[in-house]
Amino acid sequence: LAGAAAAGRAARPGLAAASVLLYWAGMALNDWSDRELDAVERPERPIPSGRISPAGALGVAVALTGAGVAAAGIFGGRRGLALAGLLAGSVWAYDIKLKHTPAGPAAMAACRVFDVLLGAGPATRAAAPMALAVGAHTYGITLLGTAEVDGAEPSTIVGAMAATGATAALTAVACLGGKSGGGTAERLGAAGLIAGYLATAGRAQVALCTDPDPQHVRQAVRMSILGLIPLQAAAVAGRGRLVQAAALLAALPAGRWLSAKVATS
Repeated sequence: LAGAAAAGRAARPGLAAASVLLYWAGMALNDWSDRELDAVERPERPIPSGRISPAGALGVAVALTGAGVAAAGIFGGRRGLALAGLLAGSVWAYDIKLKHTPAGPAAMAACRVFDVLLGAGPATRAAAPMALAVGAHTYGITLLGTAEVDGAEPSTIVGAMAATGATAALTAVACLGGKSGGGTAERLGAAGLIAGYLATAGRAQVALCTDPDPQHVRQAVRMSILGLIPLQAAAVAGRGRLVQAAALLAALPAGRWLSAKVATS
């Protein structure tokens, strides 16, 4: 939705479905690739606890990847197929090879950039600021994620906050600058949603400056992930699509409840 709105085109539900399938594939692959590390650090996770077998998790990842790429080709043509291929390749490269290297946050950011561009269709240039905004946001989350076990160093916190600030600035360019397609009400709505993004993601990151222990880092990661909802709603609202923005924003309470349930399970 954010990519389509940034490009000024109608959203295609089939491409949104492809995005979801590839995202789920990455989640399953993430658990498979981290199974040995999780056995030591987080034995309650699905594979170390025995609830899911390694082969089952890998099979799910492969099946969902194939389904996501196929859906992108069906609903997005050759360009959709190509972008989905790049997205899938980035997901697998991150999970299998790059996650625990200095290139990890950039690799994960690339996944999100390709995801937004997948929804943009041929208008890649118009969607570039929003794609980069989502990429910067993802970079900050992934950087924080490296500190979930041992706690955050000051440089990690500063890097995450800088990424959040860059995200807000790029989103403002995407949905407030130039001919965004929205009127005064839409731009005010977008500005409010950008402020909501900063309140959701930025506030939790700032709190780490006084208490960077692992528990608070995990909380900051959780809130930063939820910040993606008002962020993308801002992009949609800024293009004059308030109904779609409201629909995205309506997912926030459910997201908060579900993320809290997962965090405590």
